[in-house]
Amino acid sequence: MAAKNGKRILRLTPAGESDEERLNFIEEMTENCDEVQGIVLAEILKQNGQTEYLRRYSLAAGDGAAADRAAFKANIPVVTYEDLQPEIQRIANGDHSAILCGHPISEFLTSSGTSAGERKLMPAISDDLDRRQLLYSLLMPVMKKYVAGLDKGKALYFLFVKAESKTPGGLLARPVLTSYYKSRHFQLRPPPSEDPFNVYTSPTAAILCADAHQSMYIQMLCGLLHRHEVLRVGAVFASGLLRAIHFLQTHYPQLAADIATGELSPSITDPSLRASVAETLKPNPDLASFITDECSKADWAGIITRIWPNTKYLDVVITGAMAQYIPTLQFYSGGLPMASTMYASSECYFGLNLKPMCPPDDICYTILPNMGYFEFLPVSGDGEEIVDLAGVEVGKEYELVVTTYAGLYRYRVGDVLQVSGFHNSAPKFKFLRRKNVVLSIESDKTDEAELQRAVERAAAVLEAAAAGLSVVEYTAHACTDTIPGHYVIYWELLWRRKEEEEEEKVEGEVMEKCCLEMEEEMNSVYKQSRVADRSIGPLEIRVVRTGTFEELMDYAISRGASINQYKVPRCVNFKPILELLDSRVVSTHFSKGLPRWSPGRFD
Repeated sequence: MAAKNGKRILRLTPAGESDEERLNFIEEMTENCDEVQGIVLAEILKQNGQTEYLRRYSLAAGDGAAADRAAFKANIPVVTYEDLQPEIQRIANGDHSAILCGHPISEFLTSSGTSAGERKLMPAISDDLDRRQLLYSLLMPVMKKYVAGLDKGKALYFLFVKAESKTPGGLLARPVLTSYYKSRHFQLRPPPSEDPFNVYTSPTAAILCADAHQSMYIQMLCGLLHRHEVLRVGAVFASGLLRAIHFLQTHYPQLAADIATGELSPSITDPSLRASVAETLKPNPDLASFITDECSKADWAGIITRIWPNTKYLDVVITGAMAQYIPTLQFYSGGLPMASTMYASSECYFGLNLKPMCPPDDICYTILPNMGYFEFLPVSGDGEEIVDLAGVEVGKEYELVVTTYAGLYRYRVGDVLQVSGFHNSAPKFKFLRRKNVVLSIESDKTDEAELQRAVERAAAVLEAAAAGLSVVEYTAHACTDTIPGHYVIYWELLWRRKEEEEEEKVEGEVMEKCCLEMEEEMNSVYKQSRVADRSIGPLEIRVVRTGTFEELMDYAISRGASINQYKVPRCVNFKPILELLDSRVVSTHFSKGLPRWSPGRFD
């Protein structure tokens, strides 16, 4: 295979290939993933063999891919961002020598994570855009296996860019999606006559507008104008789609007015945006009346299918922390399927969901072995050694470690995955969580998945006690201002009907029960600290007013976060954010009892 198909493994552009050829490519890459991985690593080491970083560890080229892999694993350490930060900073400051990569670093991709309060800078080379485009080119051939007729309409995707910055050495630093949307790959994508499956309602000018409000306004307006043509609705993350729905709730009167008169609101000042709708926006009083009638109703259940009746599915990431949004998306969409199509990060694009219409609990991603070199660090804590892509075991949890063409070597991404099976010889993974997102008062450690389960358990109690009321967003803080310290959970609540928001009040007894229900879902270390050691105080829920988490996102964006990559932090310690949250608190509630705990129980 290596001699025959090595060039196909490493090829980057899918131009001119049919859907069948692209699906066959997936099969070829997954039939012998270990051999593909060896070819990819050998190519990376050949390209970057003379870099300062690899020479530092005396990496000697072996005879063939297998020998290269053995030398690589024997000599190169597994690292975190902090380990590479000095080299990355040198590149950012303008050092053009071959420090990490044999090819010139073309830009930095800013990660949504941080290091010492600063956004991480991931090196990128020009070929990386080709690799990303390769993965994108495989999405629709897979989706068409499960959903027919996608060439008969358009996609309403809410996509955004973030204004770029430059490093001291003059390199662009921007989110990975901003890099892609501003690339020739996206802007010069095939016209509808050549590729009718990737037609967006949003004008490219709107996607490329750095003003998030104006961008959202035009994208929503165009989505409404083409409402009968929309076959799929989406955003990068589930939270982004919910933000769009909230935008419609807030701005539908002006949107309807624009549609009725055919005149764009003066609030849209960007000339390119005004030009992008000049030919599309015509007076349409009937459509304006329909939008006003639907959006002014108290009940927004199924609003997506009411406005866009031909929608076949939602295209959003709903794994990991995004899973909390599934019930709300089901409410607004009338139960439409939700497709999480791909798995990617700033460090590397990884793979595809080959069964994208599966239920949310079954979502898993097949990592394509040609995208980079992948290793897996067991998270069991039993001293197990790092394993290759082909060496993982079904049911086990691993932290992803990646080696890229752009100069990351054995880099710990921080994602925890669980092996759910195989496609041919390539493993399939469920995304579980980001590593080390925890609450801790003393010896206790609560990770993101545990926190989410606790919130879901308490939210079920809330919904049962107060029909129509749900938790729309949350974050948490380990408060050590008191002795003993305790967990503080900030909840923003959603009343499904407007009159309920004005009339209903949550009883304190219900909220106190929610606090205890959260504690019942915590791990045994937490419960021992609460019940036996009394080293953790009662859990507290602080209810914040509607719109608080939108303000939180706006604050993060004002400090440089990307609207595409932004995710609500599940644990907050930054003082200005805590001050913002605390200034919006409308009620506070504490657990009045103790969670059930007995010595020797391990959950």
